[in-house]
Amino acid sequence: MATAAPLSVQTEQRPTVSTLSRSIPAGPPTLQLKPARQPMLWAAAAYCCGIVFGGYQWRPALWWVMAGIVFMGSAVYFLRHRPWLAAALAFGAFFTVGALQIQLHGRNASLDAGLFPFTDGQELEITAHVIRDGRLRPGAFGEVQQRLDIETDEVVTDTGQHFTEHSGVRLSIYRHDESHRHGDVVEIGETSAAAMPILRYGQRIRFRGKLTWPRNFRNPGAFDYKAYLAENGIAALGSAKFEDVRILPGTAGWRVEMWLTRARASVLDKVNELWPARQAALIDAMVIGEDAFIDRDTRVDFQRSGTYHVLVVSGMNVSILAFVVLWTLRRFSLGEFPAMLLTLVGLVAYALLTEVGAPVWRATLMCAIYLGTRLLYRGRSVVNALGAAGLGLLIFDPRQLFTASFQMTFVCVLIVGAIGLPLVERTSGLYRNALAHWDADDYGALLPPRVAQFRLDLRMIAHRLARFLGERWSLRLTRGIASFSFSAFDLLLVSAVMQMGLALPMAYYFHRATTIGLPANIAVVPLTEMLMPSAVLAVALGYVSLILAKLPALAASIALAAITGAVRDLGGLRLADVRVATPSIAMIALAAFALLLAMLASRRRAGLAAAGLLGILAASIALAFIPPRPRVRNGVLEVTAIDVGEGDSILLIMPQGRTLLIDAGGPVGGRISQLDFGEDVVSPYLWWRGISRLDVVAISHGHSDHIGGMNAVLRNFRPRELWLGLLPPSRALENLIGEAQQLGIKIVRHWEGDEVELGGARIDVLFPPRNWPVASEPKNNDSMVLHVSYGKSSVLLEGDAEKAAEERIAELPDLRSDLLKVGHHGSSTSTTPDILNAVRPKFAVISVGFHTSFGFPRQDVVARLAAYRVHVYRTDLDGAVTFYLDGHSVTPWLAALH
Repeated sequence: MATAAPLSVQTEQRPTVSTLSRSIPAGPPTLQLKPARQPMLWAAAAYCCGIVFGGYQWRPALWWVMAGIVFMGSAVYFLRHRPWLAAALAFGAFFTVGALQIQLHGRNASLDAGLFPFTDGQELEITAHVIRDGRLRPGAFGEVQQRLDIETDEVVTDTGQHFTEHSGVRLSIYRHDESHRHGDVVEIGETSAAAMPILRYGQRIRFRGKLTWPRNFRNPGAFDYKAYLAENGIAALGSAKFEDVRILPGTAGWRVEMWLTRARASVLDKVNELWPARQAALIDAMVIGEDAFIDRDTRVDFQRSGTYHVLVVSGMNVSILAFVVLWTLRRFSLGEFPAMLLTLVGLVAYALLTEVGAPVWRATLMCAIYLGTRLLYRGRSVVNALGAAGLGLLIFDPRQLFTASFQMTFVCVLIVGAIGLPLVERTSGLYRNALAHWDADDYGALLPPRVAQFRLDLRMIAHRLARFLGERWSLRLTRGIASFSFSAFDLLLVSAVMQMGLALPMAYYFHRATTIGLPANIAVVPLTEMLMPSAVLAVALGYVSLILAKLPALAASIALAAITGAVRDLGGLRLADVRVATPSIAMIALAAFALLLAMLASRRRAGLAAAGLLGILAASIALAFIPPRPRVRNGVLEVTAIDVGEGDSILLIMPQGRTLLIDAGGPVGGRISQLDFGEDVVSPYLWWRGISRLDVVAISHGHSDHIGGMNAVLRNFRPRELWLGLLPPSRALENLIGEAQQLGIKIVRHWEGDEVELGGARIDVLFPPRNWPVASEPKNNDSMVLHVSYGKSSVLLEGDAEKAAEERIAELPDLRSDLLKVGHHGSSTSTTPDILNAVRPKFAVISVGFHTSFGFPRQDVVARLAAYRVHVYRTDLDGAVTFYLDGHSVTPWLAALH
């Protein structure tokens, strides 16, 4: 809406209320465009800046204390005569307090080291009590696994020593028989006597098992699993057989928490009674926050469509419930204060029930502050209240500032309050005044001219419809359609602003550009508003009568079916799967500045507000379609062994910048894994490097620890070519080839003797020959062996080639290489004297898992490499290892040291 006045929009001559009909209690509110003061928001911003500075730049605590005293004393001194300077100095005091607090707390939660002496693989007898209910899921080899959190009470070593140790452990209990889930037990075969009961909070157990120290994949950009466990109070990982677990008499833990877990379990059981298994799993996640039974494909669909916030209990779910409860209570003519008080009580109870933790409590606190502000100030200080909420949360735990959850929640709410609501107020909010006192003929005189004209037009339409519907129903219909149109416009506008404003955190944390987030949320959010109250009502009525619960359960089922259908259809579009590399510092600063500009301009002149919107739109488009400059060294051949545990993944960047990825890791031996190595390990490293596309990917051979992550790599990086060698019968290979064909990737077969020029480097295929026998399943000696050279420097990449392949390769001429990628993870079946005599490497790298169950690398291989004076690097010890071949020499570089 264009306007010349920056302060307000109102009529110049306003008739008094006494001149109008008595049915009009007062005139409409005017649109105030002047920005309200928001001191708490700026205080929170200063506090955040202090936390960031203190998190990276250590200073003595006394330094910060003295600085804070100086700032506060100066602010008091200038308060009377220089209020603007006093405010700036006060914000400086908030800055110093934030820096001091993060240094006192530490940027990351520290891992409890009490159990570290027991994580050496020794068999232990542990007495503990459960602190988080067990969850059943498939194990690594298809067996049943129950995962739960426990707190140790006593540890007995294999030598009989007793230690009292109270530390958190994430325990996995395995049962190695075929099984299927039924209710709370897993029935083994046909006998119910062999059931695995779910272990509940407070139960005491004693078991024999092993503890391991949690370990991250040591690649830049990798998920910090150790910090995640530390934040949840977990110090070690444990495993035990079901047969070695005994339930002890008595209970331990907090009685209130025990009641809550029992209530939570009861609600989950009720959900499973009311809905079929697949629907129940989604209801569990959306309403209760229990996402253990959501399969990975469903998660990906919600992520691709930009609606993942619907799948997990988030601030939106809390807001919907708060609105529905408040609206319902007001319909019963309950006063505003009692209604708000009861709403807050309900939200706290819901937060306790969900077990989601910090995200729900943040949303509950923000709702509480918003409702209080609405009660006291009638909504005039929403953004200021959000600042107070954020400040309170950070004072309680400053480490939250560095978590994606806090940033996403706070930025999302801030976008709605600082940009969305002002835009609604100056557009549809202004014209909504035309619908007030719909039956009063003289009310239009109180409205701004254009709004009065709009009201007049609507009433003329209603007058035409009165010929067919009558005066009363025509007015109601016209008003209803206009009100619905305004609501749809509001949803569209706020959703669009949110999608644009959240482009930066989505790109930085999730490497996604939610190109279809706007239409997806327009479809899904209203359905969620129907689903949440219906599901909660159905569960509540289910405790009274399952028959009474049928109707709201049906409504929730209809809404859920519509949500999943929209998510599946929209998330399945190729346009939805836009993955982006980590934005550059310059792009992050630009996008943040555009968001800040939009917030400041939303209540200014219409031109400035439009410029702010265009700014965040341009930033979101740039984040999606302008890739960052890759972090590469020009003029050298780079070979990087990515840490993928027990598998292989080798990245080559050619002297002219072309890229080749060989293998993408995966679970060993066809294990069932909750981890997608391509999505969760390899891709984050490539995105951290600023790589958005790959030129070529290659599969050395068809074993799962090499091929398991490649499907995700194909989808995320859309390479131009896929190189393959032998193709023994394999479902995994068939799926990979089908994926490549669907994505339009060219499939190229390579054999011994092939030569390829790629980006200034030469690639020679040394194995397999065309006449190599094809077995009935993939074998190690199927491996495609490559010799890559640049100038006088070169590398030999063996895959999992073993003795038979190495003997043939060793006979080839010009095999000397500066760098050797050791075959088969350091197994004794590879790295024979023949190959070492032919290659004579200066450096070798072994891609191997930490404390692998296979005992790799074998000591005889390590000794053999040492005898040839080879400098050996290992991904289990060194993390991602990079070698730069400049045409004359090789320079190793360890990411973990930088």
